[in-house]
Amino acid sequence: MKLEKITKHSDSSRRRYEDACGTAHALDLIGERWALLIVRELMFGPKRFSDLRGDLPGISANVLTQRLEGLEEFGIVQRRKLPPPASVQVYELTPWGLEARPIIESMGRWAIRSPHHDPTMPISAVGLMSSFLTMFSSERAADMDARIGVRFGPESFLVRIGRGGIGVTRKEFDTADVIFEGTPAGLGAAVYGGQSFDALAADGALSVTGNRALAERFLTLFPLPPKA
Repeated sequence: MKLEKITKHSDSSRRRYEDACGTAHALDLIGERWALLIVRELMFGPKRFSDLRGDLPGISANVLTQRLEGLEEFGIVQRRKLPPPASVQVYELTPWGLEARPIIESMGRWAIRSPHHDPTMPISAVGLMSSFLTMFSSERAADMDARIGVRFGPESFLVRIGRGGIGVTRKEFDTADVIFEGTPAGLGAAVYGGQSFDALAADGALSVTGNRALAERFLTLFPLPPKA
């Protein structure tokens, strides 16, 4: 039986691999520069255009608009308007778009072994939270039951650890066993860079309240694999 040729995407300026392999088509969908990072930034919930620009400081407004339009046309991202009093437009992943989470985590777990990876480079709040899901060691947290609150300015996350698993939700929280407040780079330096809480507090990069011993143990739950 002769296969019918599917109509190509209307934007002829986009390059396609012209390859039936699913991996090639995945690159057609999210292989453009910035596209995959936009998907990453929406993994924990919807964001406004301005929020996305702020979390991806290297992207221009024009490129962000183009990528969002492409992701929306492919069915990966959708727009909606928040109800009053907010009444603002946000972008969010479709249910199918959310299925990309294990792909992003697997890529991160693989790429972190590169000798060229530099963990001291800037990272967004979502990027850091995603890294926790990616690098989490269930063995090290086997008997741990904790609620860890994280605040980066106006953005808050609640990390739940229990039964050897981890969950991260972008939400406000009233209480937690440990609360980290500061910058993504500050918390990242404590977790992946081995910097002390006191040194980071002196620099204004991170403050810690709550169970200090639990906070210290939290840092050990995300071991980096050996370099390739």
